[in-house]
Order: sequence, then structure tokens, then C-alpha cells
Amino acid sequence: MATEIKAPVFPESVADGTIATWHKKVGEPVSRDEVICDIETDKVVLEVVAPADGSLVAIVKDEGDTVLSDEVIAQFEAGAVSAAAPDAAAPAEAAPAAVSAPAATSTQPVDQNQAPAVRKALSETGINAADVQGTGRGGRITKEDVANHKPAASASVQPLSVAVGERIEKRVPMTRLRKRVAERLLAATQQTAMLTTFNEVNMKPIMEMRKQYKDAFEKRHGARLGFMSFFVKAATEALKRYPAVNASIDGDDIVYHGFYDIGVAVSSDRGLVVPILRDTDRMNYAEVESGIAAYAGKAREGKLSIEEMTGGTFTITNGGTFGSLLSTPILNQPQTAILGMHKIQERPMAVNGQVEILPMMYLALSYDHRLIDGKEAVGFLVTIKELLEEPAKLILDL
Repeated sequence: MATEIKAPVFPESVADGTIATWHKKVGEPVSRDEVICDIETDKVVLEVVAPADGSLVAIVKDEGDTVLSDEVIAQFEAGAVSAAAPDAAAPAEAAPAAVSAPAATSTQPVDQNQAPAVRKALSETGINAADVQGTGRGGRITKEDVANHKPAASASVQPLSVAVGERIEKRVPMTRLRKRVAERLLAATQQTAMLTTFNEVNMKPIMEMRKQYKDAFEKRHGARLGFMSFFVKAATEALKRYPAVNASIDGDDIVYHGFYDIGVAVSSDRGLVVPILRDTDRMNYAEVESGIAAYAGKAREGKLSIEEMTGGTFTITNGGTFGSLLSTPILNQPQTAILGMHKIQERPMAVNGQVEILPMMYLALSYDHRLIDGKEAVGFLVTIKELLEEPAKLILDL
């Protein structure tokens, strides 16, 4: 007897989702807890798994369809694999042996791991899946990839002449996450009195400490010692000294948070995501590094949960990993401040009347001037600078 496969129950902040990929087709055997479908929301990609061993009887919602919370997306039959719904393209895949056909027009075998809509598009167009560059998750082929694919010219077909200077355009729909990020960034620029203050920090002390202890640190804690743990701990201490930077505005009220949940911006194939490190005042350096590494891995795989990206009282973004020398980060509402890290670059600096070449980093603090005064913002950033340039103070809580 067939049972219903439903979309997960979305959190209140998520209205609906979109079927991103079907990993199984109708009639294909599936094991219990095996992922059969991905549903993309404006925050995360949710996986739908098989409730038992069996097979799909029918797919109710195809790729690209919008689904609501707890809505039926497929019919599933537990037990023996159903043979009632063979692949419609299967009879056409093999030509009778007595009929000869040019190799260039032979039908390519269907990859059973492709989504039904993709297999249908490949079958209708006669395109070989191996020739299509997939842009979906994990390099999978999407319907758009098939539609936009331009087959290479065969030896018997002359290529079309292309005018010199011809400009090619490709139109693809925004992902839900990309649209949501765009909305939030635009709202932050329109709804806040955003201002940015800058400073620079000498990274030599931290670099020397890291060089000296990174091997022992990794051996002891199983985590790589990077720069982010120093910045997270320095920001946490600065937030304690300047509570307004750790606050948020709710209507006509100011909410001062008595905890320190710092978001760390991570770039992924789907867009920018900001997982949260909870209670960073209680975390040691190894826990911070391990937490960031785990979030980065989940972001690459699209495995971050909504809970892991919800909340946060302050955010750190590191454009330096991409070579950015200076930038003005945009607030992550309803937070009232965000710290921007940048590329470490050697520059000549005046030290005690002498010129020294030092590894310097520009820091940028964007803040909501409605709540945070310039004095507090500058003081906050100077505190971070001082703690990073004298890490002993940070470690000894001085």
C-alpha cells in the first residue's frame, strides 16, 4: 500500500520551498533513510529521506515546483521494488539489432541517478549527458543545463559563423538563498543609519604565536590554529566592554543581549551563509576553530540547518580570504554591527622612530548610528586592535 511522502515542516520564518533535485526516479529501489529529494528554501537545503526500504510509486511535485510545509510531494511503497512504473524512456533506449543508425545520432543510455525532468530533457533533445556541464548541487545536471547546452559541431556539420565581437548572455533564475540575501542586504542599507569606521592591526604577534604553537595546538586539540579564533575571542571581549555593539533595535526598544553569539560569514556555492557560534565567551580557542571548520564543511555540502544560522548578536566577515584589502561590510539585521577582516599585507610602518616592514591588516566596523555612537564604535574597534596586537592580554584576560 502506497504512503505519502511529505515536505518537512518548515519553521515559521520559512514560507515555502522549491524542489531542487530528485535523487530517485519512480520504480527505482531505495533504502531506508536514503536521501530521495532536496528541497531548497531561502535559508537552507532540506533533505527528504525514504521512510523504509522500497520505491517511489509516483512523484507529485517535480523539480522547480513550489511546495508548502508538510505538503505531499510523492507516493512511496515499502517492501519489494515496484515494477508498475518503468522509465518511459526505456523502450526507446535500445534500437533493434537489424536497424542500423549513424553513430552520431544513437541514443545515449540514461543515468539512473539523474532527476526525472533531466532524463526527459536529455531524451527529447538527444543530448549526451556526458557532454553537459552540470551546475547543480554536486555537479548534477539541471533542466536549465540541458536547455542551455550547445552541442559541439560534428565532422559532417560545418560550424555556424559567429560575428566578431558577438556578446553572449545567459539567463538563469536566482536561487532562493541568493534572493533572500539580496533582500536582506538591500533592507540593511535602506532601514539603518549605517556608518563604517576603520583601523589597522599589526598581525606580527599573532603570526609569530601561531607559527610557534600551531603544530602542538593541532596535535593536542585536533584542530588547525587559524586567525579566526583570535578575532572571535577579541570581539567577544570588546562586546563585553561595549554592550551597545552587542544590542539590537526592536521597534522603539533597545534589546541588550547578555550572551555572545557571533556569526561567521561563510561563502558557499549557493551564496553567503552566516552560521552562529553560540556563547563564545565560554568557548576556548580550539572549540572556536573546530566550530568554524565544521560549519565551513557543512556550508560546502549544503548541510547547514536553519537553527545553526538563526540568531546571532554580532557578525565577523573575512574578505581577506579572497584578497580584499579594504571593504565596508553591510549589517546583518537585526544586529547593529559587523566586523570586516581583510588581507594581510606587508607595509612600511613607523615604529619608535624607525621604519619597519610589518604584516598589517585593515579592519572595518560597520555599525548602526541610530544606536551606536561614534565614540563607542571607535573604542570597540581600538579594543580589538589592542587585544590582537598584544594577544597575551587576551589570553590572560587583562
